Amino acid sequence: MSIDQRLEELGITLPQPAAPVASYVPAVEQGGLLHISGQISFNEDGNLILGRLGEDMNLERGIAAARRCGIMLLAQMKAALGSLDRVERIVKLGVFVNSDPSFTDQPKVANGASELMQEVFGEAGRHARSAVGVTVLPLGVAVEVDAIVAVRD
Repeated sequence: MSIDQRLEELGITLPQPAAPVASYVPAVEQGGLLHISGQISFNEDGNLILGRLGEDMNLERGIAAARRCGIMLLAQMKAALGSLDRVERIVKLGVFVNSDPSFTDQPKVANGASELMQEVFGEAGRHARSAVGVTVLPLGVAVEVDAIVAVRD
């Protein structure tokens, strides 16, 4: 089964990849790895998912925001590689969570993106990860996720 078929089976429609908002590129392929710049949380309608976990956003909404970041990562992968079937393995995700100082469930929020990669790529979606709480993210978004992906020629 192709990854596109798997996405269809999961009911996932990839959005247009987000354009960079500053002086960088969305993805760089080098030495068998695809490095994807941080993707921020957008709703299905294209609006930003704003908020701070533990302040004005609950855990469930944070997990959903991380999943949406993961969907945008998939869109960037497809744009950079031409086909998601070139993904050999998700190597690492870096998850940044806009957090109140008392909020300590960043790993649970990060599971929104991590579990998506496993749903889409199976065992090849299991990866190393960091989940970090930060005091602010660009544009006030709730979550940002970047990725390193091993790719096939």
